Amino acid sequence: MINQRAFVINVIGILCLAFSITMLPPMAVSAWYHDGELPDFIKTFFTLISAGLILWLPTHKRAKSPRRRDGFLIVAAFWLILSMIGAMPLTLGHHRLNPIDALFEATSGITTTGATVIPDLAQIRPSILFYRQELQWIGGMGLVLLAIAVLPILGMGGSQLYKAETPGPIKDERLTPRLAHTAQNLWLVYVGLTLACTLAFWAVGMPLMDALEHSFSTLSTGGFSPYNESLGYYKNPMIDYVASVFMVAGGMNFSVHYLALRGGKPMMYFRDVEVRSFLKIIAFVVILYTAVLYGSHTYHTVQDAFHYSLFEVTSVITSTGLGITDYSVWPTFLPVILLLFKQALHEAFAIIHPKSIRPVRIGNQILDEKTTQGIWGFFAVYIMVFVLLTLGMMLAGLDQVSAFAAVATCINNLGPGLGRVTASFTDVSDAAKLLGVAAMLLGRLEVFTLLIILMPDYWRS
Repeated sequence: MINQRAFVINVIGILCLAFSITMLPPMAVSAWYHDGELPDFIKTFFTLISAGLILWLPTHKRAKSPRRRDGFLIVAAFWLILSMIGAMPLTLGHHRLNPIDALFEATSGITTTGATVIPDLAQIRPSILFYRQELQWIGGMGLVLLAIAVLPILGMGGSQLYKAETPGPIKDERLTPRLAHTAQNLWLVYVGLTLACTLAFWAVGMPLMDALEHSFSTLSTGGFSPYNESLGYYKNPMIDYVASVFMVAGGMNFSVHYLALRGGKPMMYFRDVEVRSFLKIIAFVVILYTAVLYGSHTYHTVQDAFHYSLFEVTSVITSTGLGITDYSVWPTFLPVILLLFKQALHEAFAIIHPKSIRPVRIGNQILDEKTTQGIWGFFAVYIMVFVLLTLGMMLAGLDQVSAFAAVATCINNLGPGLGRVTASFTDVSDAAKLLGVAAMLLGRLEVFTLLIILMPDYWRS
């Protein structure tokens, strides 16, 4: 037991040391703009190094190979610890967010949620704006997935972390025989698409630094922007179309990107059933929204209706949360559908044929009964947690619509909401913000990972 706990502490220490590197780019941005935030990033940098060494040095000789149960603890602890440490630069310097606001903002970044408590981004200095975008980019592919690529170099296996971190029912799929090689390839694809997105934004008129920052939140499907108006700041339809393409790319399974790009086989996108279904859903909803927005005279041309429908539908379905218009003023039922669509879609297919005995497939792979039972179990727990958090939000002072929207946007790592949280969480109570932090972490860890370590039985063996 002692050796197992030593491994957990040891890995968290290593990950803290690795995360300290993420302070270097905003330090460079601060130095370039002379915005006065450099000392705050330096403090955070050395705090991470110190915490990492304190955890790593006493344990690195006692650590042994982990069990799967240790992977859950490492993943949950790491996301929570990094959310807290990531909040440090936000509590210092010119802007000085209070600790709860800073924790909410950092957690929103790390989990790629995109909700914010900052009322006016124009008052925030350039390096902090860059840092917010960077948090989302790092969280987008998964911090632990990055660690899997690094741990073998240190003589440690990463398979248990992979199983705890990877979302979805299929935990053992690998693109290559070696897990570390798989992780490295996925990160290469992620970096390559980010570079392509940056260049595309720049090519259609966005300043280069803005292009880099928005590529971070677009590929990660995070949704932060350095402007209050998000991409609506530019009033450039070409930027919106580029963003739509790369939000779709960011919302796809990156394994498909790897397989398509590695062999130069773009038709792989259309052969994969998951990608085909994803694109068909987006196309159907965009056509529906275009017709409704044009028919209701919300927009006066089909082109405008299509433009805004494509962007906002893509942004919500991919859980990105970037915006070019206030969709809450659209015909009443449309914003509600946008908020509910991603959450409810996969349950609807199961309800259509509740007594079907046909095998459940993902592509050519048949899911066994244990996996499908696990999916239903996840759905039941998800609904229970959602209801409890909504009730908590109402007790914390939100009306019913705002409470539901706040939980939906946080637990789905979505960003935009309705009611009092349409634009931001600035005006909600501290209790509601802390519930939002819990919902974002539960959503990012897909509920079970965090709940498992809260069960008494987890700590008895």
